[in-house]
Amino acid sequence: MKILAIESSCDETAAAVVEDGRQVISSVVATQLAEHALYGGVVPEIASRRHVENIVPVVEQALNEANLTLDDIDAFAVTYAPGLIGALLVGVNFAKGLAMASKKPLIPVHHLRGHIAANYIAHPTLEPPFLCLTVSGGHSSIIKVSDYTTFETLGSTRDDAAGEAFDKAARAMGLSYPGGISIQNISAEGNDKAFKLPKPRVEGSPLDFSFSGLKTFVINLLHNAEQKGTDISIPDLAASFQRTVVDILCDKLFAAADEINEKRIVCAGGVSANKLLRETLEQRCKKSGRELFIPPLSLCGDNAAMIAAQAYYELTSAGGLDAFNNYLPLNACATLDISKKAY
Repeated sequence: MKILAIESSCDETAAAVVEDGRQVISSVVATQLAEHALYGGVVPEIASRRHVENIVPVVEQALNEANLTLDDIDAFAVTYAPGLIGALLVGVNFAKGLAMASKKPLIPVHHLRGHIAANYIAHPTLEPPFLCLTVSGGHSSIIKVSDYTTFETLGSTRDDAAGEAFDKAARAMGLSYPGGISIQNISAEGNDKAFKLPKPRVEGSPLDFSFSGLKTFVINLLHNAEQKGTDISIPDLAASFQRTVVDILCDKLFAAADEINEKRIVCAGGVSANKLLRETLEQRCKKSGRELFIPPLSLCGDNAAMIAAQAYYELTSAGGLDAFNNYLPLNACATLDISKKAY
């Protein structure tokens, strides 16, 4: 089963061909990172326009690298939620056009389900059930994965996501966008115990995250130092901030794992590329006797291979291609819980 997938939820235009959910035949990603870096973050209107410009050549390149034509494709897949609505609409409408012209099914895929499915590509033996920490610029969630299409959110962010907090804290420190990699790089020169930073909690919801207070604490710390004319070591502050975010993520993840007695831990999303997070997860899994699954760096960020992988399991769970022939009512959705389906 060969599926051609399209991903356009934020600032990467991506297309990929994946066979049977695990074998990547081709994967192409056109990034807009350099352009958005000029503004210190993603500008939704610019992102949408670049998707319109990039989507045709990206899909053509994915087919060419796979040495396939549209006739060789069994079904199409597309990210329909969550994400920037204008960006999502470009991918959804283009995928509808492909499906209609080719008279083939279209499988809608939730973006976070796709991130989790990146691990199926990276780890051929991985199967549900497991517990997944999904962390990116827009999402921070602890998700119980019972099977390929059954998800339960045990904890999620109440305000800023971890990746968003990295970006905003980095900007306050005068570091370049994207903030995650800038903080990671400069942290190598700093002492992560130099600053004692708060670990905000959500009353009554011990597994939920809140990074807004931590980000605001760092911003206020910098402003107060500037007003008093005192110097703050940015490497030390960055290292302390990174360590605090990683500890918060891991503390809540392993609390959830203890609560449901889960021995297999998965990590997914853009922030899963963070070196300290990966190292800390490995150490804590080894100490607690758990298995850890993390995708390679190439599959941590937004890509279409992960969308095609999840689409295969959406397909098999639904009983076959016929379940995805009525795709005309499909629409993009900016926010949607991972447990919900498109239709």
